[in-house]
Amino acid sequence: MVTPAHNGLPFMKMHGLGNDFVVVDERGVSARVDADLARAIGDRHRGVGFDQLAVIRDHREADLELLFWNADGSMAGACGNATRCVAQWEMARLGRDALTLRTERGVLQAVAEGADVSVNMGAPILDWRAIPLAQDACTLHLPIEGDPVATGMGNPHCSFFVSDAEAVDLPAFGAEHEHHPLFPERTNVQVAHVIARDHLRMRVWERGVGVTLASGSSSCAVAVAAARRGITGRKVRIDLDGGTLHVDWREDGVWMTGPTNHVFDGVWR
Repeated sequence: MVTPAHNGLPFMKMHGLGNDFVVVDERGVSARVDADLARAIGDRHRGVGFDQLAVIRDHREADLELLFWNADGSMAGACGNATRCVAQWEMARLGRDALTLRTERGVLQAVAEGADVSVNMGAPILDWRAIPLAQDACTLHLPIEGDPVATGMGNPHCSFFVSDAEAVDLPAFGAEHEHHPLFPERTNVQVAHVIARDHLRMRVWERGVGVTLASGSSSCAVAVAAARRGITGRKVRIDLDGGTLHVDWREDGVWMTGPTNHVFDGVWR
């Protein structure tokens, strides 16, 4: 485990729609987060607790770089709501209304939209090799019971369209499909039903975490999957357990818009 400086490791607690994060700004400090430290901080009984931990670093190609850890100590390639939260904080700190952030998805754009923040999460990954899947399969109709859709948004997603998302036993369903052999790196799992051509209800199981109140990258993946299936247009409202996000699949990428919350600051000792 990384040993923080003698006076502790400062952090921020944030959330987007109840999808909660610990944010550590490593710029100008010697401490570095590793898997052991992420698991310790992520313990909701003995630590702080989070769905993801976001680490801020300097980057020569963008205003900042973000790395993401899951609560189990594994790393995530993308985290849309954490990206929006950090972008909001950094824009307020700098007095700006736009920002670039480097993640595994590349350099992402973030802009202030009144009280909300929009982030371009990049183009969706639709090729089976890049998601990745374990074998060649049609990503629009996976050979899995329930006929889900596979999408990459910096991490793999498996989206099921059901008659009633509320009726699904998500803890059991998500745990089972996270480890499906078709997904060698595990997968995030979503269940969604259509309310209207521009309106979806969705619930989320995140790999390495479990059931979460919301997920930005999952919302983007479900929006893309629904548009590819032709059951919605490319611009949708998505109601999650923790609130509502708006997703717009444009030519330049998948834009996601919603609120952010900076809850408190602390020091990890």
